[in-house]
Amino acid sequence: MNWLSDYVRPKIRSLVGTTREVPDNLWHKCSECGHMIFHKELEKARRVCTQCGHHMRLPVKRRLAMLFDDGIHDRVTLPKAPPDPLKFRDLKRYTDRLKDAQARTGEGDAIIVAKGPIEGRTTVVAAFDFEFMGGSMGMAVGEGVVIAAELAVAEKAPLVIIPASGGARMQEGILSLMQMARVTVAVDLVKDAGLPYIVVLTDPTTGGVTASLAMLGDIAIAEPGSIIGFAGARVIEQTIHEKLPKGFQRAEYLLEHGMVDMVVPRDQLKESLARVIRLLMQPHLPEEAPLPVPTEGPGAGGHRETEPTGPVDDSDTPHPDVESPDEDAEGGAKAQGVRAHRGGKAGRPAETPTGDGEAASTAADRPPGA
Repeated sequence: MNWLSDYVRPKIRSLVGTTREVPDNLWHKCSECGHMIFHKELEKARRVCTQCGHHMRLPVKRRLAMLFDDGIHDRVTLPKAPPDPLKFRDLKRYTDRLKDAQARTGEGDAIIVAKGPIEGRTTVVAAFDFEFMGGSMGMAVGEGVVIAAELAVAEKAPLVIIPASGGARMQEGILSLMQMARVTVAVDLVKDAGLPYIVVLTDPTTGGVTASLAMLGDIAIAEPGSIIGFAGARVIEQTIHEKLPKGFQRAEYLLEHGMVDMVVPRDQLKESLARVIRLLMQPHLPEEAPLPVPTEGPGAGGHRETEPTGPVDDSDTPHPDVESPDEDAEGGAKAQGVRAHRGGKAGRPAETPTGDGEAASTAADRPPGA
């Protein structure tokens, strides 16, 4: 029996008090520059590195609270989709994966639909949750996008979708691929109603989500450094056997090549999004409105005659380089008269042919001095 460890140490601990355990998540390391950031400072900066400006992934609930005025919004209840229509199983049952993701995130699936004001204008927002099975799109996500589109049409409000997804959910097979066509039809409903459809591309946006709703926005806004593409960069390099350029599939690269309209930092996202919505929701001039009538006066519209700036020839004599309408009637005689008027090569008068054509030809061929 060791009386030091069994008796003295517990006695000292009871007198001094046990030391508090330090949590492991007090500091976060930036994946780009390696800078260590205190967790409160990181949350205050909206999970943007204060050293290099790298945009870390933002939880979906925090993103919604950041976009809506004072964080106030109403969540839309989404119907439950069939949990495992294909009875899929790999290393783990699909139903077990769903239960684990639901317990970890507290959400039913990988999408949240909400309605609320953005700088005073009612907006419908559908945001993907990357923490839920990588934000993969299955039947539940497709149903959520359809409900968001129908709500936007009913409320006559703009629709904003914020994808953060690895693509279609493989555990649902062909049923997940069908959602690509389904969400495309839902987007067309919004556009046919004359309402704006805006996409805010976040890290990552890949696969079937990129191939459908992510590239159909009237305006495409991206966060800095976001990975946006269809296939992964490594797969592309192995397929084409070429080295991809630096920054390939990043938001800035896509902006330079016309795939994205704007790259907006996170702290300016709400302001930029509200400005775009305000511009797209401006009332248009009705077709029946009369066109503005020009005012009368010296500055009124219409054709204005200009005064000649050079000397004006008032004589009836035509310019020698201008053909007269009577030239066709007179034939070649007038042309020969003009040549006679201008003279020969050495300033001598031109000879007027008096004979027939053959005599004139012989005279012309006669050598000089003959």
